[in-house]
Amino acid sequence: MSRSLNGTSPSSINSLTVWWTIFRISVQERLVYRGDFALGTLMRFLPIVTQIFLWGAIFSAAATLPGKPNRIVGYTYHDFVAYYLLTMVARAFSSMPGLASGIAREIREGTIKRFLIQPIDMIGFLLAYRAAHKAVYYSVAIAPFALVFFLCRGFFPGWPAPPVLAAFVLSLILGFLLGFFLESTIGMLGFWFLEVNSLLFVYMLFNFFFSGHMFPIDMLPHPFDVFVRAIPLQYLAYFPAAVFLGKVTGPELVRGLCIQAGWVLFFAVAGRVAFHYGTRRYSAFGG
Repeated sequence: MSRSLNGTSPSSINSLTVWWTIFRISVQERLVYRGDFALGTLMRFLPIVTQIFLWGAIFSAAATLPGKPNRIVGYTYHDFVAYYLLTMVARAFSSMPGLASGIAREIREGTIKRFLIQPIDMIGFLLAYRAAHKAVYYSVAIAPFALVFFLCRGFFPGWPAPPVLAAFVLSLILGFLLGFFLESTIGMLGFWFLEVNSLLFVYMLFNFFFSGHMFPIDMLPHPFDVFVRAIPLQYLAYFPAAVFLGKVTGPELVRGLCIQAGWVLFFAVAGRVAFHYGTRRYSAFGG
């Protein structure tokens, strides 16, 4: 194989060019809907008002109890509001709307064959497309996010230390990858099942409750907390928020990041295996 003067393979350069082109075109496509993105982002922040009043009422009621507790499972009122805001950020990274159902639909309708006859990796293409989607989303959403966090700055104890902030950013990136590979693996089940919407509904239901999006998983009683901590859903919302708030520190933080990375690797391999064996049994005619 020929190589350039700096030792770089021409094929690797061409491959990077292909993926960069896919990313760039996907960004341009998503920018067409920037107005819809902006409106959708603003609508995301409406539940914040509900959460502030909800947890305010809960802690007001708790203050009437003997001992007047000001913490619930280690969280103060301010912690709960800050936690909810941080899970919104984490979910914005890890949520993949339409990914699994889109893959299953392409399998069912036969349009997936374009990835089988063209020299483009389907999973890599979808990953680049989703990365472009997130890049556009945050370029539009950064101003509303900054405004909301500024207005709610009193609920936060302050900026965490630089190593903790770096761990938080890493957990968000791993959360994005975990959400992508997990949902793409579910979508690959379309090779074996005609309809995966029911499975996807069950997954979304579990995701809503057990990812920590609705409430911190610390509130779950035993043995449910053991079950939830043994599955990967907590790394989609709860874990990044807990890292920022200092609920996970030291060796436990390192261990959590390693487990999160392990789940990313597991579902990346599982998706590849499902795609490999699924395409071997897949048949499409006509078109």
